[in-house]
Amino acid sequence: MTTHEEHRSETQTFCDTFNRVRQQISELIVGQRHVIDATLTALICGGNVLLEGVPGLGKTELAKAVSQVLDLQFRRIQFTPDLMPADILGTNVMTTDEHGRYKVEFREGPVFTQLLLADEINRATPKTQSALLETMQEGTVTVGGSARRLKQPFFVLATQNPIEQEGTYPLPEAQLDRFLFKIVVPYPDRSDLNEVIERTILRRPVTISSILNSDSLLRLRETLDKVVVAGSIRDYAVRLVLSTHPESEEASERVRSFVRWGASPRAAQALVKAARVRALTEGRAQVAFEDVRHFAAEVLQHRILLNYDGQADGVSVNELVSECVETLSEDASTNAS
Repeated sequence: MTTHEEHRSETQTFCDTFNRVRQQISELIVGQRHVIDATLTALICGGNVLLEGVPGLGKTELAKAVSQVLDLQFRRIQFTPDLMPADILGTNVMTTDEHGRYKVEFREGPVFTQLLLADEINRATPKTQSALLETMQEGTVTVGGSARRLKQPFFVLATQNPIEQEGTYPLPEAQLDRFLFKIVVPYPDRSDLNEVIERTILRRPVTISSILNSDSLLRLRETLDKVVVAGSIRDYAVRLVLSTHPESEEASERVRSFVRWGASPRAAQALVKAARVRALTEGRAQVAFEDVRHFAAEVLQHRILLNYDGQADGVSVNELVSECVETLSEDASTNAS
């Protein structure tokens, strides 16, 4: 088999596998096609996900469904103001062996899993929120000077309620940047809500099965490196990120007026990673401009910081991102002129 045929075969295998995983999750999660696609894309990229939505939209069920279909060990932590870092990471305790001698033993916390659901993460104090920083970035836990590596693949799916903000602690920008995607979960429409009632209240049985496991998921990641990203596409992703910076020549007038700080370099990396997954799910082994734009909102919306005027005027970050996507030309020379 030639290299071209191998790439085509791997692309088709990736596409078929993604569709099967999506279909299985859709058996349990009604509607929310874009939310499912975005969540799977982030996980295949090896990134963490922040799900934002009001209670009752199925965010927890989505995390459970993903863990079941991908055959990942799953644990859930309900974040509360009295939660301490040791409740998440674990701690050293004094125990005795069979001879009655004292010894120090590490008791693992719930973070030692593969898919961790951090429910209502903004209800915990900054001290406890920061306990996840190392796990999200390095995949390790350091307690008592000893670093312990988490089993790979490891993901954090965090949720937060955008409406009820009393008694919450907004995530700092440094931690938000650790999330590859921020996904806004919309309220279901009439048809989807009827389907939810039928499946839950009327008890129509729904079963899902595992499609992948840890090893096959890691192999899917290897396919991403073979997806071609042309120089013009890469530069487009970079210019899209720069268009969120008020001092950049790519920035629009509204960005210059209302944005204090634009997206980080991690955003450019995330755009390219997500675009590669999108290309493969469309059956292509090369990234197109549309692939970069497809998940722009999920990549950029939590990495843009409004200035005082933007906050006072109630400017929507999502609208600014949409404006950046719509106005940025695919031709680099057009914007430069």
